[in-house]
This record gives sequence, structure tokens and C-alpha cells, in this order.
Amino acid sequence: MITRARRVAAACLLSAALAACGTVQAPRAPRPASAAPASAAPSAVPTRVPTLAPGPAGLTPVFRHGPRTGGKAVALTFDADMTAGQGARAAAGERFDNPGLIAALRELRVPATVFMTGRWAEEYPGQARSIGRDPLFEVANHSYSHHAFTGDCYGLPTMPRSRMRADVERAYAAFRKAGVPDPKPYFRFPGGCYDRRALRELTATGVTAVQWDVVSGDAFATDADAVARQVLDGVRPGSVVVLHCTRSAAPATERAVRTVVPELRRQGFRFVRVSELVGTTAGRS
Repeated sequence: MITRARRVAAACLLSAALAACGTVQAPRAPRPASAAPASAAPSAVPTRVPTLAPGPAGLTPVFRHGPRTGGKAVALTFDADMTAGQGARAAAGERFDNPGLIAALRELRVPATVFMTGRWAEEYPGQARSIGRDPLFEVANHSYSHHAFTGDCYGLPTMPRSRMRADVERAYAAFRKAGVPDPKPYFRFPGGCYDRRALRELTATGVTAVQWDVVSGDAFATDADAVARQVLDGVRPGSVVVLHCTRSAAPATERAVRTVVPELRRQGFRFVRVSELVGTTAGRS
């Protein structure tokens, strides 16, 4: 049996490898690009987008999975990782995108949530815009720089506390510049690492932090069947599955998805975006 620690470590292998590629620059929450700078109060999150109530002491709330009863819904989420220091590698031909995966999700009619870094949206603005304008998908925030928001996070460089909020806000600015019309107020910590300090620093952005309860193990995996088995073994009603949308570092993901989707549908599961699970959870709180 795969332990939780091993699952988390597997999910973060991609984060660690990407972070080792070079230094990252620093730095925006859901607000138009022409809005006031980060020092001003952020715009309110659109009321139609479900978020969780603040946690204890007003901290940023953390969402891990939806209700285990009331329907067999599952959310597939895809981290589109790229750091600010990887431009030279992209220019040399390394692919941090995965258009084949996005095409497969469209072909299979699978709603999904894509957690983008701002740097990814800058490198692939056409793809970011296409994903963001497709009603099948929703775009959420995975930071701009892909630096860790805590120390000792799988080898990732550490984001200074003073720059955490600005880094998140800068990612939203990158999405809007790329033409993503409605990025969601959801944030996934790089490496999945956070603490009370990080949650406190992000309260002003109005985001809900989104973790997961199923690790796919697709980071650097070449055996699509093994990835599919790990997902299928872990999914329960309300699950959030973490996968990657990075061709060079997660080459088996598309093939795994083509196995996972029909099998989960055969088992009676339906695929939803994170916002639906959050909405169901918030409605029960």
C-alpha cells in the first residue's frame, strides 16, 4: 500500500525538478489588469464563484475534497508548471505544455480545473486563452514563480513572506494579459506546502487554497497503466485528483487519462470542476 507521505512526495517530484532549473523572479488576485496595485485593497471575488468561508482566525480556507455522500463526483485537476527561470529551456525546445492532453479532455468531454503558474501563461498565452475560454475548463492559480510558500518543500526555492501575496496577484495579472477572461479564486500551493504564515499572507487575496486527496503519481512516470491504477485505486466520491499538464515532465498523463475516464464513468462517477465540489461543500457548511 502506498503511504500518504509517499504519495505526496511523488506528486512533488515534478515541483522539485522544475525548481532546480534556475532562479525565479517574484511577482495578483482576481482583479482587472488596470486595477490598483497590490498595496490597495483587492477587488471582491465574484459572488457566483463558490469559495469557502475563512478558517480559524480568518486564515485562508483549505479545500481537500468534496462530500463523500450525495453523488459520485470527482474533479480531475492539472498543474501547468513552469518557473520564471525556465525560459531558456523552453526556447531550446523543451515543452512545458501538453496540448495533446487538453485535446483528449475535450474529446472525452471531461470538465477539469487547470492550476497554472503565471509563467506558464506567459510562455503559452494562446493555450492559456483557449483553456480559459472553453466552458469545459476553469483556470486557477498555481503561483507566478512556482516557489515554495514554506521552507523545506521538496527542494523548491522559498518565497519570502513579504512577496507571497504579490506572487499570487502577479499570476492573475499574467492570466488576464494572456486573455483568460475569468480565472477562479482558487490557489494551489507549489509542492502542496503551506503553513499558518502562508495562509495568513494570502487572506487579502480572497482565494480558497485547493489541495487534493488522490495523487496520480504522473510526475516523470512513463508507465501510463501504473498512473491509471493509482488514480483508480484512490478515487472516492468527492475526490480531487492531482495530475500535471507538462509534456516534458509528465509524458504519460494523456494515456493514463484515456484509461481513467471511461473506467470511472463505468463505475458511475461523473467529472466536475473544482468549483462544483467547493460549492457543494460550502453549501453544507
